[in-house]
Amino acid sequence: MSARHSKILIVDDDPDIREVMRDRLKAMSFEVVEASDGEQALARLRDESPTITLLDLMMPKKSGLEVLKAIRDEGLDTTIIVMTAYGTIEKAVEAMQAGAYDFLTKPFSPGHLEVVIGKALEREALKRENLLLSGEVKGRDQAIVGHSPPILHAIEVIRKAAASGSTILLLGETGTGKEVFAKAIHHWSPRRDKPFVVVNCVALSEELLESELFGHERGAFTGAHQRKPGKLELADGGTAFLDEIGDLKPRLQAKLLRVLQEHEFERVGGTKPIRVDLRFVAATNRRLDRAIREGLFREDLYYRLNVVSVSLPPLRERPEDIVPLTNHFLAQYCGRLGKRIKEITPDAWELLQHYHWPGNVRELANFIERAVVLSTYDRITSEDLPLSVLSSSADLPTADVPRGFHEAIVAYKRQIIREALHRSGGNQSKAAGALGLQRTYLSRLMKELQVGEKS
Repeated sequence: MSARHSKILIVDDDPDIREVMRDRLKAMSFEVVEASDGEQALARLRDESPTITLLDLMMPKKSGLEVLKAIRDEGLDTTIIVMTAYGTIEKAVEAMQAGAYDFLTKPFSPGHLEVVIGKALEREALKRENLLLSGEVKGRDQAIVGHSPPILHAIEVIRKAAASGSTILLLGETGTGKEVFAKAIHHWSPRRDKPFVVVNCVALSEELLESELFGHERGAFTGAHQRKPGKLELADGGTAFLDEIGDLKPRLQAKLLRVLQEHEFERVGGTKPIRVDLRFVAATNRRLDRAIREGLFREDLYYRLNVVSVSLPPLRERPEDIVPLTNHFLAQYCGRLGKRIKEITPDAWELLQHYHWPGNVRELANFIERAVVLSTYDRITSEDLPLSVLSSSADLPTADVPRGFHEAIVAYKRQIIREALHRSGGNQSKAAGALGLQRTYLSRLMKELQVGEKS
């Protein structure tokens, strides 16, 4: 993004500082707008939509931190650089925790200003490319939405890695968007015009998954009445996305390792090698290092998969993305369901922004779809949200709270699952849907956490 197409808002109650910065930025070919206090800054942000905002922290009417909070609450799109004196660096740190991208300490040199502005422009360019991806990748729920530093870093890594043919391993909790990132990798790669196939390594039995991956010959097993090519064969020249790779059984791990090493395999019941040219993207929510120690995952396969690894952050660690994600899903489901919803009320926003989102982005999408379905007016209120889930963080019985952090997390997961099962009448499929999880993953969680269906 060049200066010629960028608008910068200067927010400072000192007119002399504004004048010096205005002259310098105009000399750099930026369009400049100004505000002398916090309230005026918000008005300029709403009307002018500046690319970058230089925000003083100590101002009348509304402080810089109050302006930052309003920007986050309203979902205003601008990159914030805060300005502060040497004696108040802790305020700058607080501002960055509240969503600011960078800070300048007064007085600052023209050269330092240019460096910080240049970094902000690079960030904006990456955001713009992400928006292009959102519009170009077809299919349901394909946009990577968000401008938090962890998400922008993940996008930058996969964009660079996509140009190569290297295997990429996506790590992260269920619902963080691993399949969306996998499709983005394919879209950004030279293989974009070739097939993209998805193989869920936990959804099928070992026998069916083997046939799904490698195909089978006629008569290979009961019911194999004709030859069937597998997904790896069908994806030749393109990208194979292996979802939940951590759940792949040992025998299939060995066969997959051969594909990665030799680029060939045989169909089930076959003897003729089939060569393929594939790019692999794998994903898991499991700790593969732990699975290796427990003898559940091959170390040599792990190293073959882990050429480039990208960790996707859970939604609770990127709260600044809740507003843009909510608006994205709201527009998506309104269009799909033929509804016109103009706003989300403050009480509903409050619940959405303070929930811990154990099901991550997928859970948020489910919440918004439910709210759009249930809303009877042109707005979404707290009554349209599943309050029993959203408020559950306040319902953990104090007598059962363990002392340790990990024990507390386990107890909390257990309670969420019990509540979902209770609401669904013990139906695991419905409970999994309400939590934004796959049924098989919910079953595994129930076993790990020792949660009975009638809990």
